[in-house]
This record gives sequence, structure tokens and C-alpha cells, in this order.
Amino acid sequence: MEAQIIHYRRGKRTQYTHQMIVRVPDVSTNEQAQKLVNKKVIWRSPAGKEIKGTVMQVHGNKGGLRVHFETGMPGQAIASKVTIQ
Repeated sequence: MEAQIIHYRRGKRTQYTHQMIVRVPDVSTNEQAQKLVNKKVIWRSPAGKEIKGTVMQVHGNKGGLRVHFETGMPGQAIASKVTIQ
């Protein structure tokens, strides 16, 4: 399943580079997004490197997902595609 990275998870003054907010095109409610919790996520860089992560929980009421990656994500990952398995 394909999804798109929206942005880093962040607060007013902090940015968590190992957590990203992801939106799946077919998911628009909180209940649909809840079914994707604990799924594995893979982001592939343009150089071919893979960074793996896990869907931690739902973010917001419109079906966003909070994904925790094993390492910090580069800025070029924003607006790119990820694969949810």
C-alpha cells in the first residue's frame, strides 16, 4: 500500500526527526486508520537506501498516521512515497 509523508511530527519548538506524519489516500477516518497500527513502513531514498519504521498510532481525526522510523529522516523525505506492508 502506498502512502505519502506529510511532515515531521513536531511541537511548537521541537521537531522529532525520527517520527513522520503519513497520509494514506484511501483512509479518511480515524477508524480506518486504526487498522493500520503496528504495520511496517519502508522509505526508499533516491540512492537506494531503505529506512524502516512502524506505524505507532493515529494522528488527528482525518486518518493521518504517526510512523516511528529507526533513524532520523532527511528533509528530502517530505512529500515522498512510502510503502506500508
